[in-house]
This record gives sequence, C-alpha cells and structure tokens, in this order.
Amino acid sequence: MTSDPADLTASDYIDAARDMAAAGRSYLAHLLAEEAARRVDDPTTARSIRAWYPDPTTTRRD
Repeated sequence: MTSDPADLTASDYIDAARDMAAAGRSYLAHLLAEEAARRVDDPTTARSIRAWYPDPTTTRRD
C-alpha cells in the first residue's frame, strides 16, 4: 500500500470499503466507496459502486 493518497486507485478504495463494511463500519465504507466512484470514468460503474455502499444515515429501514 502506498502512503500517498493520490496513488490509490478505485480498486484500492473498493477493497477498503469492503473491509470496513465487514467490520461493521458502514459509514466509513460508504465514504470510501464514494471516493472509488469518483475515480472511475464510467457513470454506470460509479452508480453500481454507490448502490453497493449506500449512505447509512439516509437509508430507511422499515
């Protein structure tokens, strides 16, 4: 892993989001996924990433 955040790829952020989700840190997973989505060029892929890690503070649970 690099110490310079500018060197991180979307894949790095997705991996970190997956780890945070597994650890029960859903908001941090969401933030990491948002950064991953910003780093991809394809809007469909960005939407898919965001769908996997929605903002837990706005997600309704009925």
